Amino acid sequence: MSEWILDTASAEETRRLGRCLGQVIKDPVVLLLSGDLGAGKTCLTQGIARGLDIPESEPIVSPTYTLMNLYEGRLPLYHFDLYRLADPSELEDLGLEEYLPGDGVAVVEWADRFDDLCPTYLAIRIQHRGPDMRAIRFCAVGPTGETLLEALQSVWQSQG
Repeated sequence: MSEWILDTASAEETRRLGRCLGQVIKDPVVLLLSGDLGAGKTCLTQGIARGLDIPESEPIVSPTYTLMNLYEGRLPLYHFDLYRLADPSELEDLGLEEYLPGDGVAVVEWADRFDDLCPTYLAIRIQHRGPDMRAIRFCAVGPTGETLLEALQSVWQSQG
Protein backbone atom coordinates (compact mmCIF):
# COMPACT_ATOMS: atom_id res chain seq x y z
CA MET A 1 0.00 0.00 0.00
CA SER A 2 1.52 3.30 -1.14
CA GLU A 3 0.76 6.67 0.38
CA TRP A 4 1.32 10.27 -0.69
CA ILE A 5 0.42 13.45 1.19
CA LEU A 6 0.46 16.96 -0.21
CA ASP A 7 -1.06 20.35 0.55
CA THR A 8 -3.07 22.57 -1.75
CA ALA A 9 -3.34 26.30 -1.10
CA SER A 10 -6.63 27.09 -2.86
CA ALA A 11 -9.77 25.59 -4.32
CA GLU A 12 -8.28 26.16 -7.78
CA GLU A 13 -5.16 24.20 -6.86
CA THR A 14 -7.34 21.36 -5.54
CA ARG A 15 -9.24 21.36 -8.84
CA ARG A 16 -5.93 21.37 -10.75
CA LEU A 17 -4.80 18.33 -8.75
CA GLY A 18 -8.10 16.64 -9.60
CA ARG A 19 -7.62 17.49 -13.28
CA CYS A 20 -4.17 15.86 -13.21
CA LEU A 21 -5.71 12.79 -11.60
CA GLY A 22 -8.45 12.65 -14.24
CA GLN A 23 -5.90 12.99 -17.03
CA VAL A 24 -3.81 10.00 -15.85
CA ILE A 25 -6.83 7.71 -15.49
CA LYS A 26 -6.78 5.33 -18.45
CA ASP A 27 -8.96 2.47 -17.19
CA PRO A 28 -11.96 2.03 -14.88
CA VAL A 29 -11.05 2.86 -11.29
CA VAL A 30 -12.62 3.50 -7.89
CA LEU A 31 -11.76 6.68 -5.97
CA LEU A 32 -12.94 6.69 -2.35
CA LEU A 33 -13.11 10.23 -0.93
CA SER A 34 -13.43 11.23 2.70
CA GLY A 35 -13.22 14.44 4.69
CA ASP A 36 -15.34 16.82 6.71
CA LEU A 37 -18.14 18.92 5.23
CA GLY A 38 -16.61 21.57 3.02
CA ALA A 39 -13.20 19.90 2.90
CA GLY A 40 -13.08 19.89 -0.90
CA LYS A 41 -14.34 16.48 -2.02
CA THR A 42 -16.62 17.93 -4.69
CA CYS A 43 -13.99 20.50 -5.66
CA LEU A 44 -11.50 17.67 -6.33
CA THR A 45 -14.19 15.77 -8.24
CA GLN A 46 -14.79 18.82 -10.45
CA GLY A 47 -11.13 18.68 -11.44
CA ILE A 48 -11.27 14.92 -12.04
CA ALA A 49 -14.23 15.48 -14.37
CA ARG A 50 -12.31 18.05 -16.41
CA GLY A 51 -9.35 15.69 -16.62
CA LEU A 52 -11.72 13.06 -18.01
CA ASP A 53 -12.71 15.54 -20.76
CA ILE A 54 -16.17 16.24 -19.37
CA PRO A 55 -17.03 19.64 -20.90
CA GLU A 56 -16.63 22.82 -18.83
CA SER A 57 -20.27 23.59 -19.67
CA GLU A 58 -21.36 20.55 -17.61
CA PRO A 59 -21.72 21.60 -13.95
CA ILE A 60 -20.27 19.05 -11.53
CA VAL A 61 -22.29 19.12 -8.31
CA SER A 62 -22.49 16.92 -5.25
CA PRO A 63 -25.22 14.30 -5.59
CA THR A 64 -26.23 14.61 -1.91
CA TYR A 65 -29.94 14.17 -2.64
CA THR A 66 -29.81 12.16 -5.85
CA LEU A 67 -27.05 9.86 -4.47
CA MET A 68 -25.41 9.46 -7.91
CA ASN A 69 -24.71 11.70 -10.88
CA LEU A 70 -23.46 10.37 -14.20
CA TYR A 71 -21.22 12.45 -16.45
CA GLU A 72 -20.01 11.39 -19.90
CA GLY A 73 -16.37 11.97 -20.79
CA ARG A 74 -13.42 9.92 -22.02
CA LEU A 75 -14.66 7.39 -19.46
CA PRO A 76 -18.03 7.69 -17.71
CA LEU A 77 -17.82 9.36 -14.30
CA TYR A 78 -20.15 7.96 -11.64
CA HIS A 79 -20.21 10.48 -8.78
CA PHE A 80 -21.70 9.08 -5.57
CA ASP A 81 -22.45 10.79 -2.25
CA LEU A 82 -23.08 8.40 0.66
CA TYR A 83 -23.61 11.12 3.28
CA ARG A 84 -27.34 10.45 3.67
CA LEU A 85 -27.00 6.66 3.85
CA ALA A 86 -26.80 4.97 7.23
CA ASP A 87 -27.18 1.25 6.61
CA PRO A 88 -25.18 -1.06 4.31
CA SER A 89 -28.45 -2.43 2.87
CA GLU A 90 -29.02 1.01 1.33
CA LEU A 91 -25.88 0.46 -0.76
CA GLU A 92 -27.55 -2.57 -2.31
CA ASP A 93 -30.66 -0.53 -3.09
CA LEU A 94 -28.43 2.03 -4.79
CA GLY A 95 -26.75 -0.73 -6.85
CA LEU A 96 -23.32 0.54 -5.86
CA GLU A 97 -21.63 -2.84 -6.39
CA GLU A 98 -22.25 -2.52 -10.15
CA TYR A 99 -19.91 0.48 -10.25
CA LEU A 100 -17.14 -0.71 -7.90
CA PRO A 101 -15.40 -1.37 -10.18
CA GLY A 102 -17.52 -0.87 -13.24
CA ASP A 103 -16.94 0.45 -16.74
CA GLY A 104 -15.84 3.93 -15.70
CA VAL A 105 -14.54 6.09 -12.89
CA ALA A 106 -16.48 5.78 -9.64
CA VAL A 107 -15.91 8.69 -7.27
CA VAL A 108 -17.50 7.96 -3.90
CA GLU A 109 -17.81 10.84 -1.42
CA TRP A 110 -18.18 9.90 2.27
CA ALA A 111 -16.77 6.45 1.48
CA ASP A 112 -15.38 6.17 5.02
CA ARG A 113 -18.94 5.69 6.33
CA PHE A 114 -18.87 2.10 5.03
CA ASP A 115 -16.24 -0.65 5.17
CA ASP A 116 -15.02 -2.89 2.37
CA LEU A 117 -16.66 -1.15 -0.57
CA CYS A 118 -14.26 -2.78 -3.03
CA PRO A 119 -10.90 -4.62 -3.08
CA THR A 120 -8.80 -2.19 -5.15
CA TYR A 121 -9.05 1.60 -5.10
CA LEU A 122 -7.38 4.92 -4.46
CA ALA A 123 -8.49 6.42 -1.14
CA ILE A 124 -8.30 10.21 -0.88
CA ARG A 125 -8.69 11.95 2.48
CA ILE A 126 -8.99 15.74 2.47
CA GLN A 127 -8.47 17.77 5.64
CA HIS A 128 -8.75 21.50 6.40
CA ARG A 129 -5.44 23.23 7.17
CA GLY A 130 -6.80 26.76 7.13
CA PRO A 131 -9.36 28.83 5.22
CA ASP A 132 -8.03 27.74 1.81
CA MET A 133 -5.32 25.19 2.68
CA ARG A 134 -6.04 21.47 2.40
CA ALA A 135 -3.95 18.43 3.25
CA ILE A 136 -4.70 15.65 0.77
CA ARG A 137 -3.67 12.10 1.59
CA PHE A 138 -3.71 9.46 -1.13
CA CYS A 139 -3.59 5.79 -0.17
CA ALA A 140 -3.40 3.20 -2.95
CA VAL A 141 -4.90 -0.22 -2.31
CA GLY A 142 -4.33 -2.92 -4.93
CA PRO A 143 -2.52 -2.79 -8.26
CA THR A 144 -4.94 -0.38 -9.98
CA GLY A 145 -4.64 2.14 -7.16
CA GLU A 146 -0.84 1.76 -7.04
CA THR A 147 -0.45 2.38 -10.78
CA LEU A 148 -2.74 5.39 -10.67
CA LEU A 149 -0.97 6.95 -7.68
CA GLU A 150 2.45 6.55 -9.33
CA ALA A 151 1.17 8.22 -12.51
CA LEU A 152 -0.41 11.09 -10.55
CA GLN A 153 2.75 11.74 -8.54
CA SER A 154 4.85 11.80 -11.68
CA VAL A 155 2.59 14.26 -13.51
CA TRP A 156 2.05 16.52 -10.48
CA GLN A 157 5.74 16.72 -9.63
CA SER A 158 6.71 17.40 -13.25
CA GLN A 159 4.40 20.43 -13.24
CA GLY A 160 6.30 21.76 -10.22
